[in-house]
Amino acid sequence: MSGGVDSSVAAALLKEQGYGLTGVFMKNWSGDSYGIQADCPWEQDQKDVEAVCSQLDIPFMTFNFEKEYRERVVGYFFEELRAGRTPNPDVMCNREIKFSLFLERALAKGADLIATGHYARIRQDESGFHLLKGKDTAKDQSYFLHRLTQEQLAKTLFPVGEYTKPEIRTLAKKFGLATAEKKDSQGICFIGDINVRAFMRSGIRVHTGVIRDLDSGEIVGEHDGIEFYTIGQREGLGIGGAAKPYYVADKREDSNELLVVMGSDHPALFKTEAELTDLHWITDRPQDSLAASVRYRQTPVSGDLTGSTFNFDQPVRAVAPGQSVVIYSGDECLGGGIVA
Repeated sequence: MSGGVDSSVAAALLKEQGYGLTGVFMKNWSGDSYGIQADCPWEQDQKDVEAVCSQLDIPFMTFNFEKEYRERVVGYFFEELRAGRTPNPDVMCNREIKFSLFLERALAKGADLIATGHYARIRQDESGFHLLKGKDTAKDQSYFLHRLTQEQLAKTLFPVGEYTKPEIRTLAKKFGLATAEKKDSQGICFIGDINVRAFMRSGIRVHTGVIRDLDSGEIVGEHDGIEFYTIGQREGLGIGGAAKPYYVADKREDSNELLVVMGSDHPALFKTEAELTDLHWITDRPQDSLAASVRYRQTPVSGDLTGSTFNFDQPVRAVAPGQSVVIYSGDECLGGGIVA
């Protein structure tokens, strides 16, 4: 339980269904870690979890995974940035912390299952367990869960996946939960709302360099460090006076140059395929009727998979190395890979 409304309602729903529960708060981050103050009020979140557990009359405990989170999630984040890639710490947090360490410790303490407040659904048939999008398409979090395994899904419940966010808010008020009016959290998983550039500077060494127009070859500005930018980005370039806004089209590690193009519809911003590494399938490798998302909340684009290359039926904007490409068949999340 995070201290938010979603996991609070998840607990209340399971309690209502007759499950025996223990509420667990995971402490994965302290606000002053790396010398950067984040808006991650873990102490208040912990108190909110305790309050909800008291209301539901269920036991409460805290699991501390700060060391592991720093090594497995923050370490990965910085490593990817140093390599010039675009990391997704939320995907890694789910894989390494929530559905690995947390699940293992919960089972070791005698739990039969774990439950979270994710907006996703699980179905089981003769072929195994299937991960489906949440009922609320605006809140669906299957993108972040695509690395889960059959074994993990078999031990997991997603109670709020059958509801929309407004319905969850209504249920929270109906149950009289202490978190009913609490705002949704923002920012990086478990870190919260943070000055991302300051956080990045705390873990990687950056160097200024030139920004070059891809078409003309002219230098049009200076960047603070190519690690701060991703493909398709407009914000933070500081280039004025152009006929159209500039967007990042590529990053050259060898010369420390940022290549930009004018206009959000420039052909250099689009790709028709993505070479994937670290492919993972929740069930057997799919064959047809596929679609893929290259970022959270992006409508999946239809295509096909040839070897480890996903071929899009239409050009997709801002495909960046390091991003997660999540593959679907209808509402089912099949798995995915990382852009090479």
